[in-house]
Amino acid sequence: MDWKIELIFVPVTDVDRAKEFYVRIGFNADHDHTPSPGLRFVQLTPPGSACSIAIGEGLGGKLEPGRQDTIQVVIPDADAALAQLREAGVDARGVDEQDWGRFVTFDDPDGNTWTLQQMPQWS
Repeated sequence: MDWKIELIFVPVTDVDRAKEFYVRIGFNADHDHTPSPGLRFVQLTPPGSACSIAIGEGLGGKLEPGRQDTIQVVIPDADAALAQLREAGVDARGVDEQDWGRFVTFDDPDGNTWTLQQMPQWS
């Protein structure tokens, strides 16, 4: 049986600001629904990913905005990702070279930290 991670909750304080940020850096805005007062569900998907993120109001997450720092995304080119983020006005931190990959980190407007990893070329 396959187990697929398809949605990760990212807590934010301002849903519209967060949605604008993620769309600006290239995420697709899949859904934005308010089925009832106090409940808003926004789903965004990074380009090429099978896993989306959810932001919104009334989603019941226990994590406070700015505390999500465990999402790691695999990318093909750390330098290109860094350039794309900086071009979008994001204060992304430069490429961190490690034996296990090349990493770029950045924060969303609430301080949730993302790590992008270019996998090493294993011989």
